[in-house]
Amino acid sequence: MLTTSSDEGKTWTEPEKLGEGPLGHLIGPVKNKPVQLADGSILCPSSTEAGVGGEIFWKVHFEKADGMGKNWEVTGPINDGREFDAIQPSILTYPDGRMQVLCRTRQNVIAQSWSADGGKTWSEMSATSLPNPNAGTDAVTLQDGRQLLVYNHTVRGKHFPSGRAMLNLALSTDGKKWQPVMALERQEGEYSYPAVIQSSDGLVHITYTYQRRTIKHVVVDPRKLEGAEGK
Repeated sequence: MLTTSSDEGKTWTEPEKLGEGPLGHLIGPVKNKPVQLADGSILCPSSTEAGVGGEIFWKVHFEKADGMGKNWEVTGPINDGREFDAIQPSILTYPDGRMQVLCRTRQNVIAQSWSADGGKTWSEMSATSLPNPNAGTDAVTLQDGRQLLVYNHTVRGKHFPSGRAMLNLALSTDGKKWQPVMALERQEGEYSYPAVIQSSDGLVHITYTYQRRTIKHVVVDPRKLEGAEGK
């Protein structure tokens, strides 16, 4: 749903549906934030979990709107939900204009795809070097050009740490070589569904579900994170 304000958030319009596209109702960004492209358009990373013949397929697609959210274009799905069941993508950007998405999967890895044409087409989905226990991730392109990922550096299993019992940060300069640099949590329980932004003062703000009871807010100065060269 879309709602807007013309008085700096004091009052808001009634929520409206975004409209319909080739995949049905437009749903906008799924879990993770959209990015604004150079032409002012807004690119939403999106995904579906659809049942076909008793099977559930996870697929990633994109919904792009003009700056006012009125005119929409849909790209994808970019995977068939078989080799990679992928959802909840995060969009990263690079100085040469390329974009990368990182996705949660059911295949024990974080999956990725790349675009070199402003999100019109995307590469075949592939595995990164990072594990994923079927848990949500989020990522942000930092002001200094590095890429920061918040994720559970585990797989599903019976032995600690596994599943969502550990929540981590990793950094990269090229999106290909990732280096874990910090554990936000490492204890029994569940730490999941992170969201991350960088504020204008350069600090990184991370929120996540803490033990399924509340939301925890952590502030990190990325300038103090060592080993950030993506090696």
